[in-house]
Amino acid sequence: MLIVDSQIQIPVAEFQFAFARSAGPGGQNVNKVNSKATLRWPVARSPSLPEPVRLRFLARFAKRLTAEGELLISSQRYREQSRNIADCLEKLREMVLAAAVKPTLRRPTKPTASSRRRRTETKRKTSQKKQARRPPEAE
Repeated sequence: MLIVDSQIQIPVAEFQFAFARSAGPGGQNVNKVNSKATLRWPVARSPSLPEPVRLRFLARFAKRLTAEGELLISSQRYREQSRNIADCLEKLREMVLAAAVKPTLRRPTKPTASSRRRRTETKRKTSQKKQARRPPEAE
């Protein structure tokens, strides 16, 4: 069971893991052991996610999804398969947690009268400064 927060818990049965040979250091052992872990999770069909969280997740991580709506996460950070599986689950947990946070809506505000006045004053001063740099007009 992947526990994201108190409301969101995803059973491990929803995940599919595939293993391959990992790149990087490891000596002769790296040629024998399938330590790279790839997690596959059908986000679009997952009953564990609340609907608003699912919609935010699909919108936020659309580039990381396959055409079937499955998320692929891989890890080959460690030499051990079990640690790479835990790393994949931690990456997924952080992604779901990021999508679970409801974005705050921006309330549009109007500039205050004093800020509008300051803005026009600085524009007027800048304009006068640039006019003073010009050569006098020939009449």
